[in-house]
Amino acid sequence: MASCALSSLLSRSSSSIYRLTPSIDTMKASIRLRQLLQDDGVIVAPGVYDGISARLALEAGFSALYMSGASTTASMLGQPDLALATQNDFVQNATMITGLSPGTPLICDADTGFGGPVMVARTVTAYARAGVAALHIEDQVQAKRCGHLLGKQIAPLPEFIARIRAAVAARAKISDGDIVLIARTDAAQGLGMDEALKRLKMAVEAGADVAFLEGVRSREEVVRTVKELAPTPVLLNVVHGGSTPDFTVEDARSLGVKIVTVPAVHGIRAALESLKASGSDVPTAGGMGPKAFFQVMGLDEAIEIDREAGGGSFSELY
Repeated sequence: MASCALSSLLSRSSSSIYRLTPSIDTMKASIRLRQLLQDDGVIVAPGVYDGISARLALEAGFSALYMSGASTTASMLGQPDLALATQNDFVQNATMITGLSPGTPLICDADTGFGGPVMVARTVTAYARAGVAALHIEDQVQAKRCGHLLGKQIAPLPEFIARIRAAVAARAKISDGDIVLIARTDAAQGLGMDEALKRLKMAVEAGADVAFLEGVRSREEVVRTVKELAPTPVLLNVVHGGSTPDFTVEDARSLGVKIVTVPAVHGIRAALESLKASGSDVPTAGGMGPKAFFQVMGLDEAIEIDREAGGGSFSELY
């Protein structure tokens, strides 16, 4: 049955990713992600934070998406990544994004799990119910900050491992619980690589599926992380202007990284700066008029649903 579901997923037309009503035979996203982790190649997950960014990433054909805490906080609250957004904010945003294409894996930031082991368990359960394919839990203190800012405070090792164990236990209690658990450490900045890798190894021993060293500062650190964590897959978060060098996907592949996440906000900023400087959005608009934009947002299916129901409200849109 799983192979039939995979064939169905891979044979869908490109337009099907924009469907308003997902097909019932769509493969579960977490299973799809686990298969991608077993396949050759790098999983590239662009940062998405709302309906528009998610739809555009799907249109571009990415096999996975990434929702960070920074982008969620910025898009929903207009605030910096300083532990201001709540678990409900994260889950609400994730639920909207997964609903656009349930078969496309969404990897989500879960910050510290939003509290102690009980809250971590609730977070895992809520994300799983929302259709999230994977989540990462970090080892900062509750009053956390973006991983590419200075002054991060790191929780004691036993507290971090308790978070991972709580996540693993919560997953085990979910029917068909196969959400991918990613252990993230921010310890390299203040405590050094030895401590950071020790934390990741212990997290994997506790049941984490993927290792994530945030704020990687050099190629050498990536190589060491991949080597010492093998065969556990490693995630690399490439943030332009942050702590991590501007690695390309090919760089990541050559270094043995399995998942690469990349923010998308830089492209939006560049387009707005171009508009401000030139007085026109033509250089960056790329020929996307209203019709093309709304088709990406699911217009054609909305028309189809209305027509099949006997309505005629949208028969002359274009």
